[in-house]
Amino acid sequence: MDVVGAKREMRRRILAARREMPAERRDRAGSAIRDALLAMPELTMGGTVAAYYSVGTEPDTRRLVAALWKHGCYVLLPVLLPGGDLDWAGYDGPDSLAPAGHGLLEPTGPRYGPDAVRRAAAVVCPALAVDEAGRRLGRGAGCYDRVLARVGPHTLTIAVIYDTEVVRELPAEPHDRPVRGVVTPGGGVRMLRPARG
Repeated sequence: MDVVGAKREMRRRILAARREMPAERRDRAGSAIRDALLAMPELTMGGTVAAYYSVGTEPDTRRLVAALWKHGCYVLLPVLLPGGDLDWAGYDGPDSLAPAGHGLLEPTGPRYGPDAVRRAAAVVCPALAVDEAGRRLGRGAGCYDRVLARVGPHTLTIAVIYDTEVVRELPAEPHDRPVRGVVTPGGGVRMLRPARG
């Protein structure tokens, strides 16, 4: 099976497993992820954090976003652009969000452009799986590969996944960009040795 086919099959299996996960387990996962990330000074020192507002069966990040905002962080959330790139706008509480396509909630405030993520001290991004070298499996649109290509070498990049989604090795394509760390409900934050990307 080629790389694209292998990724497609992994996505199918992981998404099926997420759908079968009990809601209470997903709920507990969100609290554990929030607590693990809030323990990191890099995220809570009041700088800019680019995060995302989880949907569906993704590990919950909504509590994390609210907690970072209450800690005085400037939280940027993505706005999906027609070409698949991400624009960014500030989170100013739950009332600052509105429904968007694909079941997403997006910030309604001023947009700062795709390059706004460059000023973030940390980027918290979604994934379906992450391997030991920091390679992440996304949903296939390449949105976060574009984001990760924009950030500097010292920006903390962390993918949010469930414990079973940390794998030894993922198939990769040239455009795939690694993350520097991963957070899971049971394992907390774990820094990785990213592959060059």
